[in-house]
Amino acid sequence: MFAPTMTPYEAVHADPDGDATVARLALTASEYGYDGLVVRNHGDALTDSDADRISEEYGIDVVDGVEIRAADPARASGFVGNHRDHRTIVAVHGGSVEMNRFAVEQPAVDVLAHPMVDDGDFNHVLAKAAAKNNVHVELSLARVLRSDGGERVQALRDLRKLRELLDDADAPFVVSADPRSHLQLRAPRELRALGEVLGFDPDVVETGLAAWGALAERNRERASDAFVEPGVRIDEE
Repeated sequence: MFAPTMTPYEAVHADPDGDATVARLALTASEYGYDGLVVRNHGDALTDSDADRISEEYGIDVVDGVEIRAADPARASGFVGNHRDHRTIVAVHGGSVEMNRFAVEQPAVDVLAHPMVDDGDFNHVLAKAAAKNNVHVELSLARVLRSDGGERVQALRDLRKLRELLDDADAPFVVSADPRSHLQLRAPRELRALGEVLGFDPDVVETGLAAWGALAERNRERASDAFVEPGVRIDEE
């Protein structure tokens, strides 16, 4: 485990997955007080040069990520291998029990995304596996923010259950509103207020937003020429 830098990042789906460009999302995120933006499309969304250009233009760290969506774990495993050396953050699209289990058992996976969607389930065994393999489980606020009636009530129950399981296992987590356009972005203070309504401890949302940035920092360091293995670096004088 590693201590997150307490600066808020949001993880988004941009065009063509979503309804806004990376640049438009970066502009709004910077205005809302985010320090970084993780682009986690289900396929390629931007090149390294695009990320650098947008970062410089809007003063926000743009992180190249991917959210792998596959029909079964065997296909997902191949995609993880393909993307791990090329994307800073690798997430797996969760929901089904088999995909949730696959993700938390893979140290090469950074994030299990929205494990409770589509009648998905999560249990203490999966929480312990996530803790063992340092796979961050997403507390997605999307359904709470963008649904109503019975669906919203169920989303609230799912989030509270998931948070309790992760807390009991001391498993790492991230928090996101999972926006698909700049209109769905919410400022960190708004998400913190929502967390309080959900009954989360005051620092849960803040920690979860910051964890995206900490993951990016860790993975960039590991990709650098100076990194040998955890705890071992080559210092150039």
